[in-house]
Amino acid sequence: MKILMNFTKMHGLGNDFIIIEAEELNKTDLAQDQLAKKLCDRNFGIGADGLIIINPPDISSDCDINWRILNSDGSEPQMCGNGIRCLARYVYDKGLISKKKFSVCTPAGKIVPEILHNGHVRVDMGTPKVEPVNHRLKNFDITTVNMGNPHCVIFTQGNSAGLAREFGPEIEIHDMFPEKTNVEFVKVLSKNKIKVDVWERGCGITLACGTGACASVAAAVVNGTVENNVEVELPGGILYIELIKDVNKIFMTGSAKFVFEGKLFL
Repeated sequence: MKILMNFTKMHGLGNDFIIIEAEELNKTDLAQDQLAKKLCDRNFGIGADGLIIINPPDISSDCDINWRILNSDGSEPQMCGNGIRCLARYVYDKGLISKKKFSVCTPAGKIVPEILHNGHVRVDMGTPKVEPVNHRLKNFDITTVNMGNPHCVIFTQGNSAGLAREFGPEIEIHDMFPEKTNVEFVKVLSKNKIKVDVWERGCGITLACGTGACASVAAAVVNGTVENNVEVELPGGILYIELIKDVNKIFMTGSAKFVFEGKLFL
């Protein structure tokens, strides 16, 4: 007998996600990593970069909502910037949360998104942890940044998209990164604008990466190449990143769009 699972498809600048609520999991015996692989498959499933599962908050936590996010390969990242914006729009627009500013429990800690008047979502992404600057790896000077998840930021004046495709796969799994890493190739266009191409851990090339945009700006600020309000150009669109130095916090603002809803035969 076929079972129907309800789902919603959303995207943040082309970084796309399948969203299901917790009760939908009771309809399948698949482990969550296997479910992510099945649903995210672009040929035999719905197709997406990741699966977001919305859970009620733990009784012991002080968060308004809880989530789990899995990459298309079944791995679980600690955080996802585009995903958290989609989650925020989903829970607010569906009436699961009534306030426009609320907290989400994630493996990277408590994250606070805010729905703005224009429908965009501004997210307090916490404190970027910038590690050694200009460390040498595979003939690149790298800056490593932790945004709750690991990033390897490389500045270039070359073809950033081509470099991400060529070198992203091997840098992601380099021995230097025991949990693997996201890889950003960054071109500084001005003091207030950068271009970023990302090889995303567990997904490969994606059209946008919210934590990658934040990591790139944090690295660029430390390297002295940008100011603290930066427009980040990604293949899927624009994110606006603000680093508030006084409190050492970084904020990300961008869109989150509904694509379609449906029922999947399992």
